[in-house]
Amino acid sequence: MKKLLLLFVLISTMNVVSQNEAHDKKAILSVLKTQEKAWNSYDLEGFMQGYWKSDSLKFYGSSGLTQGWQQTLERYQKGYPTPEHSGELTFTVQDISKIDEGSYWVMGAYDLKRTVGDANGVFIIIFKKIDGEWKIVADMSC
Repeated sequence: MKKLLLLFVLISTMNVVSQNEAHDKKAILSVLKTQEKAWNSYDLEGFMQGYWKSDSLKFYGSSGLTQGWQQTLERYQKGYPTPEHSGELTFTVQDISKIDEGSYWVMGAYDLKRTVGDANGVFIIIFKKIDGEWKIVADMSC
């Protein structure tokens, strides 16, 4: 009987962990979907709401390392000065994997359809749960 009870507790615990991870992944995908919508409305500040508003934010792209939320926003504003430059963004998520409690990495691709020429590439993003919200703390896109 004790073995059966132990087995039941173990299965129940694994189920809760699985449900929590599924909930986390759904919330992270929601952040990315919100970013797509903001970008496609040429709302770069709205897009940046998915990022950690901190000087410790790190973004690594084709022009090198950018540190800080404000500096990352300014980088986007400089690189995408008009709606024609920003175009329509689509993310394709390939993998979301738990790093540890409260953080995940997301690997995928982005596709920009633009009148000034399409752009696409890949990314790896680190999400961390900060004050109850999932935020990007590090982004490498190329």
